[in-house]
Order: sequence, then C-alpha cells, then structure tokens
Amino acid sequence: MSEKKAAPHGWLILDKPRGLGSTQAVSAVKRVLRQGGHAKTKVGHGGTLDPLAEGVLPIALGEATKLAGRMLDSDKIYAFTIQFGEQTDTLDTEGEIVERSDRRPPMAAIAGVLDHFTGPIEQVPPAYSAVKIDGKRAYDRARAGEAVEMKTRAVTIHSLEIAGGREDAELRSAFATTAGRPDPYDPQAPLELADSVTLVAHVSKGTYIRSLARDIAHALGTVGHVTYLRRIKAGPFLEEQAISLDKLEEIAKGAPIENLLLPLEAGLDDIPVLPLDPDSAQAVRQGRVLSELPPVQAEWADGLHLATLHDVPVALMELSGGTAKVVRGFNIPDVAE
Repeated sequence: MSEKKAAPHGWLILDKPRGLGSTQAVSAVKRVLRQGGHAKTKVGHGGTLDPLAEGVLPIALGEATKLAGRMLDSDKIYAFTIQFGEQTDTLDTEGEIVERSDRRPPMAAIAGVLDHFTGPIEQVPPAYSAVKIDGKRAYDRARAGEAVEMKTRAVTIHSLEIAGGREDAELRSAFATTAGRPDPYDPQAPLELADSVTLVAHVSKGTYIRSLARDIAHALGTVGHVTYLRRIKAGPFLEEQAISLDKLEEIAKGAPIENLLLPLEAGLDDIPVLPLDPDSAQAVRQGRVLSELPPVQAEWADGLHLATLHDVPVALMELSGGTAKVVRGFNIPDVAE
C-alpha cells in the first residue's frame, strides 16, 4: 500500500458552479483529497454561496481552517443581474412570483439611484435566508409556511456601479438637455428603458444581494428579482485565482495539489510578517508571550502580525508595547528544522 501524502495546509479557491451548495463543495474537496492519496485533512469554506450563485468560494485546508472565520468577516464583490417586473418570494429565480409591475426604469434613473444605496445602509434580509430566528433558520420557517419577520440590519456598500464599463457620468448625462439631446421632461422624448440591469457591488459582511436588488427595484418604482449572481472577489481572493471542478478533479487522479494550492498566508495579505528565530518560534509554539523582542521589531506598530520561522507560519500574534501574545497558533511542520 502506497504511503499517504501529507495533509495539505492552505487555500483552494473554487469557481463554484451554479447549482452546487457550499457544503457540497467542501465534500467534493474532501473526496478528491482522499482519492488523491492525502492523509485526512480538515476542510472548511470561507463564506457560504447560495446554490443559485456562482463564483469565488475559498476552501480552507488543514491549518488554514483556523482563518475561515476571518474570511467570513471580509468584504466581498459581486456581479448580479436584476430582472425588473416580477418579485419572487425568494427574491431569485427559485421562488414563486408574488408581485408584478409593468413599469420599467430608464437606464439613467438606475444610474441615478445607485448613490442612494452606497455607504452605510439598512436592509432587511430575505425570508429565504440562513439567518436564525429563535434558533431556527429563516428559510426553514418560510418553507414551512410560517410568516417570517426579518429584522433590519446595518451593512456597508463600499461601491455600486453598472457593469460593462458604461460610465455613470455618461448615463447621468441622459438627463441633460444639451444640443442634440432630447429634453427628458418632454413626454415624447425617447428614454432607454431597462428590462434588466447588471450591477457590481463591493459589500461588507452580512450583505444580502437579493435584498439589495429588491430595494433598488422598489426605489425605481417597480419590482424585481436576481436572475444572475456571481462572487468575483472574497477577501483577498480573486476570480482569476479560482479553479473549476474539472481542475479540482485532477487532484483525485494524482495531480500534485501544490500546483493549485495557495499558501495559508494568502488569506492574510493585509497583515505584516514578524520573523522569528528558532528559540522564539519554540516559545510561541508553547503559547508563551514574547516580552523581549529585538529592538527593530519592538518598534513595530501595535496590532496583528503573522509570526513566521523560515517563512513558515507559526502563529497570529498581537503586538502591544514591545510584547507579542499568541492569538492563534499554527501547527505546520518546518522543513528547515
């Protein structure tokens, strides 16, 4: 029997296809690791994507699972399409139509309303969501026919724009009455009405794109629902780094995972590195406080740092006044030791 490969530590960035649940994606990764001959590996994901959504799904392996919580708290960027004229109970294509409207908004009006949804906003999550109400998932209550009352939550929309490179300024200028442009207040003036629009939103944790789409449609005097949703960035991870299910399957056939795996520290791109010597690294692995940092390091800014030995992550440490305390230790063997 061939010797098992070591359990990997790091990130696989999956381009999750529509129809696959996040938990199913984690199961698929566990399966390919097992079939590829790897030792039992802890696997988790860095932020749920609805089955109807697609795109960037960070999958944490081994010691990187200790950072999955940080990934849940990170910002995300989504591209999504709002279809105007029909609202469904799920606010996407899966639900039943609950309201219709003949009104279609002009593109200029869509461009004009986006500022209203940028910055700190309040939103009501969809009834069909994973939010817990008295210990039970909202979608379970909704599917059981219960009237679900969702509480408003505060989120931040860092940016919101029309996809496809159409400049807001160009669209806003549709309101202008420059030479050769029709007067928008003239009832005979042609306006470009939109059956749908695709937007790109950079949002904080906890933001529901389906709720955002619903509220934008309402602000435009109509109703709508999401027909397309793709996550194009999650924390530091981009869609250019994401791999397909076909690529993932190559691991099951023996392809080296190193070709697809991003290191654990790829999930910590905004955290400075604190290099350790072997003695300090040993102390940190025992959970001890480093109280006598070298003068250069003692002057470093207070805050979270990634302590490393020979570029191998040892721990997340909080620096304060020249001392460093372990926040989260990593158990990754150092080949140089």
